[in-house]
Amino acid sequence: MNQQTDYPTEEKETARPKIQIKGIREGLLITVGDGLWIDAQQALLEHIDSQLEFLRGARLALDVGNHVIKAAEMGQLRNQISERELTLWALMSNSPTTIQTAQTLGLATRIAKPRTELVSRAQTNLQSGEGAILVHRTLRSGFSLKHPGHVILIGDVNPGAQIIAGGDVVVWGRLRGMVHAGAEGDENAVVCALDLSPTQLRIADQISIPPKRRGKPQPEMASLKNGQVVAEPWDPKKGR
Repeated sequence: MNQQTDYPTEEKETARPKIQIKGIREGLLITVGDGLWIDAQQALLEHIDSQLEFLRGARLALDVGNHVIKAAEMGQLRNQISERELTLWALMSNSPTTIQTAQTLGLATRIAKPRTELVSRAQTNLQSGEGAILVHRTLRSGFSLKHPGHVILIGDVNPGAQIIAGGDVVVWGRLRGMVHAGAEGDENAVVCALDLSPTQLRIADQISIPPKRRGKPQPEMASLKNGQVVAEPWDPKKGR
């Protein structure tokens, strides 16, 4: 008599869809990775909840890629986002069904692409081995300044403009747009400004949306401390 032995099968763990957030002119763009939509939706809401203190009040645009979302599912998602005091205003997708559903619900299905700010290729050494650029102008809404090293700007960064730097960011003026220092993962990067009032501030992979300023502006320096973005008074004469 042949006996059949049943061995327990090992279930493969399904990778959760990746969630990425970046600042855009109209607010925040959240990109949702591929996978089952039910998992993607849960991952999205959990990611929002983990940073809700900083995201509350923001306008969101979602890029859901290849996900096919029906009207009931999209309406539910919009309500869940609204309950968290956020506004879903746009939804992009590669799926015609999802696009049609978004349009039916009155959501935008396209966003403006930021124009890249042209800067001089000339560089100078701020510290040994670390390149820096000096830009003397105001960055207006829609402009994006990107550099793999440090960025020093003499002028203002208006809402809707952004600076992305691999190193430090120093703004000799009002910083009211989006700024990302240490974009390649440098947790020692800092952001300094005479008026630090960004719509979004990011250092390495930590993101922060500062509260509205109260009182008179003063020079401040933002840095990472214990995994949190912290802003402190900055004395330009003393540097760091």
